[in-house]
Amino acid sequence: MKAVILNGMEAGDNLTKSVHDMLFGALRARGWEVEPFILHEMEIAFCAGCFGCWVRTPGRCVLQDGGHTVTRAFIQSDLAVFLTPVTFGGYSSQLKKAVDHLLPNILPFFRAVKGETHHQKRYAHYPNLLVLGTLPHANDESERIFISLAEHNAINMNSRNYAAGIITQAQSDETKHQIIENLLAQMEMSR
Repeated sequence: MKAVILNGMEAGDNLTKSVHDMLFGALRARGWEVEPFILHEMEIAFCAGCFGCWVRTPGRCVLQDGGHTVTRAFIQSDLAVFLTPVTFGGYSSQLKKAVDHLLPNILPFFRAVKGETHHQKRYAHYPNLLVLGTLPHANDESERIFISLAEHNAINMNSRNYAAGIITQAQSDETKHQIIENLLAQMEMSR
């Protein structure tokens, strides 16, 4: 079982770093092989929106950067984790760049899912998706938007199962660890 962690924290983000360490330990304790990506340490360009990954080089971004490594690791994993500080209910810019580079893993053709339009599969296997956000303090609106974003990304990325949650600075380490364990248990129930 292989898991990848796409960590969208910025340098100096102690909350997201501590959650990353807890998550990494919890995955390893459950027997997962874990490949972490600290995205701010990688050279990943913003998506150019050129659709070259669909037209000129199908399945591969035309930009030559760390996005290739992330895209390959994502599609070859059984579990993908998006870990990010929550920014206005969404992902950090570091994680958003990496998520945009996952576009080559899907086709430019569409299908209807729950009355919405989403992309068709390029490959037979896609990882389950765990989306974990960090906030300095609870914020109901940001949390609601974040959970909805995670659900829609899971559908578009063809994940069989997904789970999403938020961890705040004010929570105890025990509570943070329990949230992580509960989310991982949800992922394991789907296997």
